[in-house]
Amino acid sequence: MAVTTRTLGRSGIEVSALGMGCWAIGGPWAEGSQPLGWGAVDDDESVRAIRHALDLGVTLFDTADTYGAGHGERVLGRALAGRRDEAVIATKWGWTFDEATRQATGEDPSPAYLRRAVAHSLRRLGTDRIDLYQLHLADLPVPRAEALVGTLEDLVAEGLIRAYGWSTDRPDRAAAFGRDARHATAVQHTLSVLRDAPELLAVCDKYDLASVNRGPLGMGLLSGKYTAGSTLPRDDVRGVAPGWLEWFRGGRPAPEWLRRVTAVRAALTADGRTLAQGALGWLWARSERTVPIPGCRTVAQVEENAGALRRGPLPADQFAEVERQLAALRSAALRDADRPYRPSPLPPTARP
Repeated sequence: MAVTTRTLGRSGIEVSALGMGCWAIGGPWAEGSQPLGWGAVDDDESVRAIRHALDLGVTLFDTADTYGAGHGERVLGRALAGRRDEAVIATKWGWTFDEATRQATGEDPSPAYLRRAVAHSLRRLGTDRIDLYQLHLADLPVPRAEALVGTLEDLVAEGLIRAYGWSTDRPDRAAAFGRDARHATAVQHTLSVLRDAPELLAVCDKYDLASVNRGPLGMGLLSGKYTAGSTLPRDDVRGVAPGWLEWFRGGRPAPEWLRRVTAVRAALTADGRTLAQGALGWLWARSERTVPIPGCRTVAQVEENAGALRRGPLPADQFAEVERQLAALRSAALRDADRPYRPSPLPPTARP
């Protein structure tokens, strides 16, 4: 059964059930010598990919001001020129950066910086409003985040943003916005068939928030492209993986996650979907609130991911088989003293 649209929480904003993540199209940027982008990118191809996504019914585009140190927003704005009203733009703020050097420089959770960040994002995106504005500081203490709500509400009243949310993997943070902030409507968090997030989904249910899913394909592991022998280039964040990035180590896919991919592959593809399409279908079957935002850099990637919309949620029998395979893998790992399976209660903080 096809799935085409979903609503962003209590905002009433309708979006395609599948979004497009725009981290990779920002191109190179770094913190010191640590790359934070996905390597060199062809801006013209990125523009073609975004426009093709629109043609295929994808309307939600998620970026951040820090992706490419502002470059990602500029590319998205260029691609949406003349088609702005067809799209729902989600971006983020909180990290600071130098556009000239493409270096990350720190963070600023102040209301004054929030005001400046909105103005700069609107200019780079070439638009008069941001549909979903997301706090990008995942671990910001709740009182400091709550101190931003008044300014966010002012921005809604001024028509500069339509709704806001928090990009965080911590349920207490998500609940803080969801509980009291009038125009809070979404939490962006890690969720995939490789890493479930029941506590965050419960927060979304309780406070009527959309679950915007970053990492729905495990940063490429669920594309089927990578094997144990794959090596990522050193200008790719996955090639020199920082501590918060769990899927890759030493420029290679982490073995424990590849074992999970192997365990679920047959069940995800049993009805003829590609592995990526099956992983997206699992997310739609997991909750009616989920809106996965797989990253895309090429028209071909857009084609494959958008094809999942025609397939819709994973059928109940396939979903159950995925759960059986994951349960068996956990049991086997617990019996294996050399490779114990000890999932952390929360995924590492994903800075981007």
